Amino acid sequence: MTTGPLRALQGVWYCGNMENTQSSRENLTSAEPEDVYVAEAVTDRTTVERVAEVVLTPRRPRLVRPIILFLLTCLSTFWVGSTLWRPSLFGALPSSVAPGANDLFMPFRRAAVSHWEEGLIYMLCLIGILLAHEMGHYVATLIYRVPASLPHFIPFPLGPFGTMGAVIAMDGRQANRRQIFDIGLAGPLAGLAICVPVAMVGVWQLDFNQPRSGGAMLDLPLILVWALQAMHPAGYEAFREQGGVWVSQLNPYFMAGWFGLLVTAINMAPVSQLDGGHVVYTLFGPRGRWIARGFVLFAVMYIVFANAYFWSVMLLLVILMGVDHPPTADDTVPLGRARVLLGAASLSIPILCLPPKLITLVGM
Repeated sequence: MTTGPLRALQGVWYCGNMENTQSSRENLTSAEPEDVYVAEAVTDRTTVERVAEVVLTPRRPRLVRPIILFLLTCLSTFWVGSTLWRPSLFGALPSSVAPGANDLFMPFRRAAVSHWEEGLIYMLCLIGILLAHEMGHYVATLIYRVPASLPHFIPFPLGPFGTMGAVIAMDGRQANRRQIFDIGLAGPLAGLAICVPVAMVGVWQLDFNQPRSGGAMLDLPLILVWALQAMHPAGYEAFREQGGVWVSQLNPYFMAGWFGLLVTAINMAPVSQLDGGHVVYTLFGPRGRWIARGFVLFAVMYIVFANAYFWSVMLLLVILMGVDHPPTADDTVPLGRARVLLGAASLSIPILCLPPKLITLVGM
């Protein structure tokens, strides 16, 4: 996921004579032509007296915060996987244990020891999917020299997934139409390259003959429904009856793949500065804003009439980000036929990867 704008510029060097509006680029030894911008010196609110060319240099990425968040997310996803995606059960203290007792953290140690393998597999698979997605964005920004932050992972050890995904921030105002298209789509494609094989392994290892428990059942997106129909894992007939996957029937590959598909589908929603918003705006230009507004209206209607209020928080965040996509640095740059076809095909990602009901809570 990419967001912007990013205030990632530091250091301004002046080149030229302030008394002369003409300045020479031959003296700019530390920058390429695209790094040169026109700045205006304003002595009051209405009068522009002098013009100068300045060079804006990208700030070096800060490492400490992204590394700490990455390590915390590794720990939180390992922990959640070790609890078999039910961290709340292990977080509760036994009634016989008083706060401050020596075995205060016994539930956490027991989970890590009993199911460390599931936790490790889940952590590696999910972190790999999210890292591939964000590095797809980041590498594209490096190629096009668009200022961007390193990926920031979001740990969430109290939830059933262990994380809320990851995000990078970039200054999209410095990227033209084609560059925004490439940056926006590079993440989902890179993430899916890891996510889909992981999910297929998870589907193959499912066993619907296991007891139905866990208090919740995962709804499945089309791509996983088709995979189940093709592979027929153990107890497939039971799946056709129940219509989802109970928490007790999950395996780490399936859970990582399911969440990876969910994150990708949400990011490809055609609104705001989500990855799908970048693609829609670059394909349709300013008219893409009507697609974004129509999508938001459809989402509101779906939430209300389908009682799918679990999507309300995500929709609210998108609206707060701003539904409309801002203009690029140059909207006139052509995409080319290959990008147009790829972009049009990518709009099917939410349809294929989004589970409509997400999670169904069932009585314990």
